[in-house]
This record gives sequence, structure tokens and C-alpha cells, in this order.
Amino acid sequence: MCGIIGYVGPQDAGKVVISGLKRLEYRGYDSAGIALQNVQQPELLVVRTAGKVTELEIELDARQPLFSTGTAIGHTRWATHGEPTRENAHPHSSSSGNIVVAHNGIIDNYLVIKQLLQGQGIEFTSETDTEVIAHLIEHYYEGELSEAVGRALQQLEGTYGLMVMSALHPNMLVTARNGSPIVVGICDGETVIASDVSAVVSHTKQVIYLDDGDLLTTTSDGVSITSLRNLPVARDAIEIDWDIEAIEKGGFEHFMRKEIHEQPTALQNTLRGRLDFSSSSTKLSGMQMGPTKLADIDRIMVAACGTSLYAGMVGKHLFEDFTGIPTDILHAAEFRDHNPIVQRGTCMLAISQSGETADTLGAVRECLRKGAQVLGICNVVGSTIAREAGKGVYLHAGPEIGVASTKAFTSQVAVLAMMAILLGRSRRLSADSGQRMIDELSRLPELAQAVLDQEDEIAGIAAKYARAEHAFFLGRGYMYPAALEGALKLKELSYIHAEGYHAAELKHGPIALLTEQVPVIVIAPDSSGKSRTLANIQECKARKAPVIAIVTEGERDINGLVDDVISIPHCEEFIAAIPAVIAEQLFAYHIARERGCEIDQPRNLAKAVTVE
Repeated sequence: MCGIIGYVGPQDAGKVVISGLKRLEYRGYDSAGIALQNVQQPELLVVRTAGKVTELEIELDARQPLFSTGTAIGHTRWATHGEPTRENAHPHSSSSGNIVVAHNGIIDNYLVIKQLLQGQGIEFTSETDTEVIAHLIEHYYEGELSEAVGRALQQLEGTYGLMVMSALHPNMLVTARNGSPIVVGICDGETVIASDVSAVVSHTKQVIYLDDGDLLTTTSDGVSITSLRNLPVARDAIEIDWDIEAIEKGGFEHFMRKEIHEQPTALQNTLRGRLDFSSSSTKLSGMQMGPTKLADIDRIMVAACGTSLYAGMVGKHLFEDFTGIPTDILHAAEFRDHNPIVQRGTCMLAISQSGETADTLGAVRECLRKGAQVLGICNVVGSTIAREAGKGVYLHAGPEIGVASTKAFTSQVAVLAMMAILLGRSRRLSADSGQRMIDELSRLPELAQAVLDQEDEIAGIAAKYARAEHAFFLGRGYMYPAALEGALKLKELSYIHAEGYHAAELKHGPIALLTEQVPVIVIAPDSSGKSRTLANIQECKARKAPVIAIVTEGERDINGLVDDVISIPHCEEFIAAIPAVIAEQLFAYHIARERGCEIDQPRNLAKAVTVE
């Protein structure tokens, strides 16, 4: 959930790392720090702040002239162990100050190690689990830094993306990974290492992703990868398929608004080359499944968290409606906490924008252990879930910088629809039905644009409700996950307490909370159950709650029933969640903007949840 970056090379390492930390700010953080190597004498400069990277940069500028440096590590921290204070910010130092560590992840057995080290007289200056790593590496240090790191990490239990510097080894970084992503940018005469490719892409498009158990040693001569026990390891390089412009705001006030408006293009890229009009089906070569393997699937399990989970809920309707395959939706954490039954013929779909979500990755490993087919649905090429699943479908939605997911959700639903068509055509889905579905999918970019063209009207409606402190979202069928996602976006961005409910659940409790101050957003386009949802609207109005209806354009049955209307273009029910959610994204964005919220980096949230 944090961000780390390291640099070895001829440039001013402090400036490179600060620039990289700014690229990583979108992941969410509450403190920051940097460590620099002075190549003139064995000394490290560590600067930390409980504030933003800009504050770190100001403090560094006041102190860095004393240092001539080509090596540095930096960190943005999302607090787990200990409050977001300067003392708890990374990097953390060993007792002598000769070793500094920046760490993403959680060390499960840190208390045991801390007590052992304290028994040897070592004093701790922070509340973090990370500080034990610095002291433990120094405990094992006998002249070889990488060997000491390897020995120390063999004692640790938990997750880490780790960078280590030593005053005794100028121009050297040692990096390790277990459950927390590390990407290595391969440049000419320099190396950039980070937890996220966005901090690397301005330097190179050639990257290596470390696997769990890898230990990377970087010097001015290049890089080498071994295991923790010093056995050589080979990793293939991957080329990044997008440019630095993709992670710039491009004239938009916020990344989130830019990414909302990128959805027609993102959907076009997701669909490109995958709609097979000649066979009334789809082509998803990454699934690596021919007709026989597709026919062997008799149960689908979806593992995901947050927004991806809601996309999976849309997928459940798609798979059951068009393939007849029973589909279970499980929060990814349940795969380890509850131990679900994985039977022969089960195919598990792991959905994660980043491909690094810790709980979803754990579900992937558990299902692979139990012999299930596992398909990853990820946006980030080369991510851990994509690599460990070994097959699946990439979204190709482009980088998503805003913490609140937008284009990833709509692209995930598009991919799930294509998978449902492919599986359905191997079963009961007729050619005529398959053709109708892919014709509808091909319209997705224009459907998305039609909603975006109404942004001014949606912004005006949002302004009316910007001072509400509670809200409900209601939907049925395919629109129930859309209601959940709409509520999530509103609470993420505006800090309004918002809840999504199946419309039938209104009378089972939530109706008691309706007042004139509690708006209800009802998603009711032309779909099954629409008449019952309209009855729910009347129940809300009878309690004087203001109602905003998201309906199909030209809808007349709601005349006089609701306070405000947001129209989406006419489309088939199975894809209506996509334009409906885009309308909800704009609604949430403009409410948050009216309230003066920090839209791209909502408080307490992080982009990739890499801790459990």
C-alpha cells in the first residue's frame, strides 16, 4: 500500500527519488522519507516527515548540499504499526546508522524478534515492525550486505518489498520481495527500482518484476538476482506498453476526472481484437482454453475485493444467464479464512486492477494448491496475480492513478461479458444471441461517451446534494452491484456515509433511516424487476426522502415520482451497469469537488491494498 523507490546511477539520486515518490503519491500515504548515500565518506543522510512529499523535498533541499550522491532510497508510508509520525516514517536505521531500510508490507513475527534484540541491548526508536529489519540485518552483517539481508529475511514471517542501503557499501542497493511488488527498470548506466511501474516509466520501458524470494543486488555495474540462500535466479524483462503521458493529468483538474473521461477509449482498447463477428463469439487467447477445456468448467468462483468484487457480482449474472454455470462470489479473504470447497471442474477468476491485491493473491495460491483452473483479470501487465495465475485476460485500460477505481471497473465488466459469451457459445448460447451480445459490446465506447456528454447536468444535480451526510443506493439484478459501486464511490470520495442495497431490502431495515435529509439514488433502467423498483421509489417518497433516478433515456413512468433524473442511453440489460456506473462516478466526483475533498487521494485509502 506504500510506495518505495531506489536509484543507483550518475544522476542526482535525491532528485530522481523525490520525482519517483511524487509518481507514487496516488497510492495513498501519510508520511514520507528518503535516505541518501554520501560517496565522499561513509555516511548516510536520512530525512523524514509526517507530511507530504513536497514537505520532504523542502527539508531535503536545505540539507542535501552537504552530500554528493548517486544512490538513494525513498518511501511513502501508509500507517499500519504506529501513528503517522516522523519517528515512524521510513527509512529506518540500525543502531549504528550504517544500515537503512525502506519496507512495504507487514512483518508478522516482529514482536518476537524485537524482544530478542532488546534483550541484546538494542534500543528501538519507533513503533513500527520495519525497524526490526534494520537491526536484524546489522546483527547478521559480517562484511557482505546482500548475505546479511538474506540471512535476516530468512528469520522473518510476513510480507515485504524491501530496499536496503549501507554506509559501508557506496553505490549499492539490496532489494528483496515477498508478497509486495518490486519492479526493476533496466536503463543504460543506471537502475531505478520501485514498487510501481509508474515511478520507472520516465526512465525506461524495459522492466523486470521480482518474484517472491528474489534478492536483487544493484551496483553501478548493473544488477544480479539470487535467492535468499545466494543461488542465481533468472528473470525475463518485460516492455511497458504505455507512455509517461498516460500518468499525467493532461489538462484535467484531477486524475479521477481524466480517467472517467478515458473510459470510451479504455473500453475500446479492452474490446479491440476480441469480438469475433464471424463466429458470434469472442477471442480471449490469454485464457489458453480451447473448446474442450471450456466445456470442462462446471463451476465458477470469483475472488476479488472492493470495486473488483462488485464487477464480479455483475459477472455472476452474466455467467449464470448466458452459460448456465453456477457462479459463486467470494470476498478474496474468505479463501483462507473460510476455506471454500474447490471441486473438480472449478474455474476461479481472480479480479484485481493492480494484480497485487494481497487477499486476492492469497486466494489464487489457495486455489492453485487445490488444483483449480485459475484465470487472472488484471490491468497491470506483469503483475503478481497475472504471473502466478499464468493465464487470464488483461484489461488494457491504461494506468489508473486515482485511488477510487473508475475505468478498471467498466473494463472488468466488459471482460467478464466477453468471457460469458465465449463460455456460453460452448454451451447453450445460440449464434443469434451471441451476435446480439457482441453487437451490444461494440457499442460500449459510444454508450460511455453519451453519459459523459451529460456531465454538466449531472454536476448540477450533484451540487444540490453536496451537503448531505447520508445516502442510499438501490438496484435490482444487474443494477444491484451498480448500487454497491455507486455507494462505494460516494463514500470514498466525499466521505458521505453511503450504503448500497438490493432494492428489495429497503423494507428490511434501511427504510427506518429515510428522512428529508437522506437522498436515495435508485438505478432503474429498462430491466427485469423495474416495476418493483418503481414501487420502491414511491416508498421512499412517502417518507419524504429525495430521490435521484438513473433511468433509460425517454423514461416516462417516473414522471412526478422523483426529484431528479439522470438518463443513460438505451442498451441491453447485461451491459447497462457500465453506463449507470459512469453516471454514478460523475455524481460522486462532483459532490466531492463541491465539498472540497482531496479527490485523487482520499483520506486513509490506498490504491493497491497489498496488506491483508
